[in-house]
Amino acid sequence: MYPSLTPPRQVKIGDAAAFAGTTPRAIRHYHAIGLLPEPERGGDGRRRYGYDDMIRLLWIRRMADAGISLDDMRAAFGEARDESGDGASDQAPGIESVLGRLEESLAAQEAAVRRRRAAVQRLRAVGSPLGLLSELVTDRLSPLPPGALRPSDLDALLVTERICGPLGAAIQASAFIVLATHPDLRAEDDRLEAAEAALDDGVAPDDPRVEALAVQRCAHQMALDQAIEAAGLEAAEAKILETYDAGLTGEEGREMSAATAVTKMPYDFSPARMRCLELAGRLFGEALADAHPADGS
Repeated sequence: MYPSLTPPRQVKIGDAAAFAGTTPRAIRHYHAIGLLPEPERGGDGRRRYGYDDMIRLLWIRRMADAGISLDDMRAAFGEARDESGDGASDQAPGIESVLGRLEESLAAQEAAVRRRRAAVQRLRAVGSPLGLLSELVTDRLSPLPPGALRPSDLDALLVTERICGPLGAAIQASAFIVLATHPDLRAEDDRLEAAEAALDDGVAPDDPRVEALAVQRCAHQMALDQAIEAAGLEAAEAKILETYDAGLTGEEGREMSAATAVTKMPYDFSPARMRCLELAGRLFGEALADAHPADGS
């Protein structure tokens, strides 16, 4: 027995959308961009879709499900017309080129998903916001007990990651490990931070307090370095450097240079505080040079 149902010769846009698994709005967009030829309208002024229209629409939906862009679909259909002698442009890229780009895009998406999954796993393992830092930094800090790091420590590491990358932040982590495990050094760091914050716009850059505070900050930084060395953290830094260098791909650091990034991170520091920081940095560099003179000097 043959079925008694008789299929329609043409259908309205709503029926076409329902059958293809899309929406009338999407079909109208396909018409607008030339992906789906617009059919003739019936006596009531509405579009009527026939068999060939539905076949094209079904292929469009399958290609969309595969992740092929609308522009690439037009190229693919244009190639098909060209092969059939319908006069398509010779400039249309081949379907193989389209699929090659799609495969590259999917590979990039898969890599992004793997990175996000790893980030989620770090968050679940070590908590937030520590788990939001790079794996290189998280691994260094994860042995510390909960609450050992201050929010300001993590803020500083976040900024360093942006300016110097994960490697720079992983090296900087040594100082925060020492501060978290040496209450005396943490107390001195807090004292210096408060004194530096007091160098507001009412303090002249040549005020004697500026130089005195810079000397104290330099001495404190030297004490931090000695504690880092005593704790064996320098060896950990050397291992990180060795591992990081071995894993370089040549793609790193292309978004923004450190010099550019520094100029885009705002700090509301007075001229006096800026001079204090600059002077402390210079004194620290000189102290390091005296402590570790170059061979043959």
